[in-house]
Amino acid sequence: MKLRLLPIAITVILSAGLLFGGWFIYQSVAVENPLTAVVDSTPGVEKAQTSFGDDSIDIQLQLKADANAREVYQHIAREGASIIGGRELKLNVTNKTSPVLEKIWSQGLFQVAEAMETKHYADIPAALEKLAKAHSGLKVSTEMDEDNVYIRLSEGSTSKFVILPRIPAQMGVWTP
Repeated sequence: MKLRLLPIAITVILSAGLLFGGWFIYQSVAVENPLTAVVDSTPGVEKAQTSFGDDSIDIQLQLKADANAREVYQHIAREGASIIGGRELKLNVTNKTSPVLEKIWSQGLFQVAEAMETKHYADIPAALEKLAKAHSGLKVSTEMDEDNVYIRLSEGSTSKFVILPRIPAQMGVWTP
């Protein structure tokens, strides 16, 4: 029995094309497009770009100046739950801020980082309110849920959004 190399090669190439083409279409139609529609329909979102990984979904967001980052996160997590599945949802807000807001944020960053590290989340609003009192016109908003701490600094028509992931305390066993 003599095997013909050309028909075998054509069959392998066509099978691989159908397999990977089918996977690409499924990924696009059943996963990416529905989540993109959820993100785009979220109140407060101006622009979004979504990238899918094996264990996480990263969304680059541009939010409106008066948006509520916690509500945006919760809307996307709730409405896209069937698409997200067991993957981690990561939002990265890429708004253009002012140099003044960046300077103010850098002044409060140490206290915020310390509060996050020690899990004393109640220290964050107090630290940011001190900054607001020191800088007239600065408005500060802080919120928290079981996943993240949400911070918004606003001055005039510009806003800076920061979403800091909370890392839950891990239970462990002491070793003698």
